[in-house]
Amino acid sequence: MSQRAHGNKGTDAVSKPQSAQDAADLSEFVQNLLQQMQGRFQTMSDSIISRVDEMGSKIDDLEKQIGDLVQQSGVDDKTQRQTTKRQSS
Repeated sequence: MSQRAHGNKGTDAVSKPQSAQDAADLSEFVQNLLQQMQGRFQTMSDSIISRVDEMGSKIDDLEKQIGDLVQQSGVDDKTQRQTTKRQSS
């Protein structure tokens, strides 16, 4: 059997500081890992927000261009004339 199984207190005194060091190392590792994950998450979040903003601008531009095309084609005038004719009938 090991010295620990026999209840040797000298071995316990040596293992406790090592155990505390292991816990501190693990804690530091976990903290670093969480910081890395947070940094990556922030980078991805910023990228997504940037892309959504860019899409919003493109949609606004498309709406304006469609409105301009509709206005140039005279669809609004034709639609208004047809509506007016139907109402007077």
